[in-house]
Amino acid sequence: MPTATYTISDLAREFDLTPRAMRFYEDMGLLQPERGGPGGRQRVYSHRDRTRLKLTLRAKRLGLSLIEARELIDMYDSPRDTRPQLERFLLVLGQHRAQLEAQLAELQATLGEISQHEKDARALLARLAPQAAGRRGATPASA
Repeated sequence: MPTATYTISDLAREFDLTPRAMRFYEDMGLLQPERGGPGGRQRVYSHRDRTRLKLTLRAKRLGLSLIEARELIDMYDSPRDTRPQLERFLLVLGQHRAQLEAQLAELQATLGEISQHEKDARALLARLAPQAAGRRGATPASA
């Protein structure tokens, strides 16, 4: 049974990426396509590459860096015990969670400040509105 292979266009289309992004992931060591065609210019991706790309995109959605993604994905390439892999994965996820929670706290504080400034500005506008209405209703002293 022949092994499924993919072109750069196949995977780019499937995962809604540009070929440039695919080449970048290759440069980062996340993908390792074989080379074929004249002069070895054509990239031939394996099922392994497709899986690694899928895991890379999942890691990005989780907010992991590409370096973190590569380290974790590379751990799964080895046939060793999965315990260290899972422990490392949990450590990276825990660190990322803490970072996101800190960012969320900062965003919530900023949103609280914005709400207070909006409230203050609306109150000031409400106080200024009667003054503006009084000036509009006044007639000039000399005509």
